[in-house]
Amino acid sequence: MLFAAEPLAPTLESARKVLKQYYGYDSFRPMQEDIISNVLAGQDTVVLMPTGGGKSVCFQVPAVVQEGTCVVVSPLIALMKDQVEALKANGISAAYINSSVGQSEQNNIAADCLNGYLKLLYVSPEKLLSEGFMSFLKRLRISMFAIDEAHCISSWGHDFRPEYTQLRVLREQFPQVPIIALTATADRLTQRDIQTQLRLSEPRVFLSSFDRPNLNLIVRPGQDRVGGILEFLERHPGESGIVYCLSRKQCETLAQKIQAKGVKAGFYHAGMTPNQRASVQEGFLKDDLQVIVATIAFGMGIDKSNVRWVIHYNLPKNIEGYYQEIGRAGRDGAPGTAVLFYSFADVMSLRDMLTKENPNLTQLNLTKLERMQQFAEAAGCRRKILLNYFGETLPQDCGNCDICRNPPTTFDGTELAQKALSAVVRGRERMSLTLLIDVLRGMRNQAVLSQGLDQIKTYGAGRDLPYLDWYSYVHQMLNDGLLYIAYEEGYALKMTDLGREVLQGQRPVSMKKFQPAEKAEKPTRGRKAAAAKAAPSTPEAGLFEALRALRKRIADEQGVPPYVIFTDTTLQEMAVERPVNRNAMLAISGVGMKKFENYGEAFIREVLAHGGNPAAQAELDEDEDLLVGFEPSGAASARAPRKRAPKTASEPVTDVNGTMETTFQLHRMGLSVEAIAERRDLAVSTVQTHLTTGYTKGLELRLEEFLKPQELAEIQTAQAQLGGSPMLRDLFDHLREKYDYFRLRLALLYFKRLRGE
Repeated sequence: MLFAAEPLAPTLESARKVLKQYYGYDSFRPMQEDIISNVLAGQDTVVLMPTGGGKSVCFQVPAVVQEGTCVVVSPLIALMKDQVEALKANGISAAYINSSVGQSEQNNIAADCLNGYLKLLYVSPEKLLSEGFMSFLKRLRISMFAIDEAHCISSWGHDFRPEYTQLRVLREQFPQVPIIALTATADRLTQRDIQTQLRLSEPRVFLSSFDRPNLNLIVRPGQDRVGGILEFLERHPGESGIVYCLSRKQCETLAQKIQAKGVKAGFYHAGMTPNQRASVQEGFLKDDLQVIVATIAFGMGIDKSNVRWVIHYNLPKNIEGYYQEIGRAGRDGAPGTAVLFYSFADVMSLRDMLTKENPNLTQLNLTKLERMQQFAEAAGCRRKILLNYFGETLPQDCGNCDICRNPPTTFDGTELAQKALSAVVRGRERMSLTLLIDVLRGMRNQAVLSQGLDQIKTYGAGRDLPYLDWYSYVHQMLNDGLLYIAYEEGYALKMTDLGREVLQGQRPVSMKKFQPAEKAEKPTRGRKAAAAKAAPSTPEAGLFEALRALRKRIADEQGVPPYVIFTDTTLQEMAVERPVNRNAMLAISGVGMKKFENYGEAFIREVLAHGGNPAAQAELDEDEDLLVGFEPSGAASARAPRKRAPKTASEPVTDVNGTMETTFQLHRMGLSVEAIAERRDLAVSTVQTHLTTGYTKGLELRLEEFLKPQELAEIQTAQAQLGGSPMLRDLFDHLREKYDYFRLRLALLYFKRLRGE
């Protein structure tokens, strides 16, 4: 069996050990530990965390340390398949049951569950609710139910699925089993609806920051979309990406134009047969296809971590769907790009479509479309708009969107905001956005007069501005968190605490001057220069590409997607750190024990081959402790099996502790890392590994040579801001790449010493 049989106590300490052993991470991300603690306490839990934030770990790790099987309800076959493959690659036993699994295999899976072998069982909601399956579940010892993509349960959500509403039966049939509901996209109303529909008992709600700072947000005018996409592809050679279109014809036509430029691309839409769609999806997952041009039918079940960009050919219907779709880029934490092409014609097409789709929800859908339109026409930080939509306030502009990089003209909008806020309050917070603008402009229509709004003090206070100006400014107030829309109360505008401060004169408001989106300038850039800039030019980039190629070969052998072997961020850290022994490889984020056993030696040898480091090669070949007598099962074709020749009396034997001590002796003599590397004919990364390994074992180091006191203080502050024990990658990103991994690792070791750990 894949999963280690020895029982683990359901404690946070056990959870941390599981995270390191099976996932290869030294510490949980912010909030994960608190969520896991709540789950282990047997409490109902709601988790709202952006795509790529680590939601799966929040139920997978508790499932491993608890007795019994965690039943995961997941909406798509592809999503189940990806997660189960990833779990097995980490050494955790898991399986899925859905319409794609034959009866014989289902029987084997059921037997494994009943015998206590499986820690996680993924099922579709249809299968869960099918006749006989509930009786089967009652024979199991169930540790918890995990409801993935929980927004599907709410009719207020953007991806409502009727079968999800029947999941309330879980609380009726299993009243003592805790439930954890997880989603990446849910506004205030959908969040409440999830709790009500699932009948959760006093759930603790964990609302992670929806911020994805690694995503570069860009909106472009809708003219020459095809030319813009082709130019973008030239500037991002070899990167995986998704282009979303509204129509099937657009998908096929654009895919053909991309293919004509020599890029491996496929299209995906509902008009294709299931086998055709499965083939395209499989090609994308395995990196055989670089680009997929798809309708929104594609992507929800994709757990592919190395998607580097997402382009929207058309305006999405709502912000929830848009945010979920762009979240497929940069799931591994590395930089990603989201490009949206926009024209007002898209709005008109979508209005017609939404009016016909579901008459009962027309007003809701049109209101959400307006928010999406406003995002596209924004004059302020786009990330602020997204975060405020989900009830989160960003204190400053993000610096990673097109507006922040090319800001529009601003002015003091405090008085304008106060006029609008005053009208909202005097209208008893019952006015819709359109009605508010009519009141401010002094309109005498039926809606205004019937409610007596022409009698309030702020009636006509903004008659000097045209409708479109007020429309822009009120939307800016929504995006800045001064107002929000209560959909369930007739789309009434409500004032927030922040808005109250503005109304009372305690906080000024800066606004962006209204300018139609069509006037935005399209950036000019030479294609050849852009392509040249994108080409790998550093040793790290070259090694990264070599590691990617090795990963692809191993993945093809095993018939799994490459990111299941290692993520891009793990390979990037390998390319920077250049691990050449067991300890160094296990220190890389994302390299757990199972993956090290399967792939570690192949990747170490690729690092050595690329770096041409004979001393490190000798160290690897001669010391059995560096590679613990294994033959990587996934690397059969990556290298020939190693055969050791018997040593002769004259053959030198490399002592790893001795070579590390030699490095420390030279360090104590005052030599720099570079000087030690040159004298010993070692790579700089090897010397750094000696120093960090020795420091871990208690050897003394001249720390001041690498880190000044103020730098240590800055890193310690960053660690406190991130909370818990952040990963090196999180610190590296949080500190804007100011410190390399070597210095960050030394700092964390120093802090451990101070705490006496």
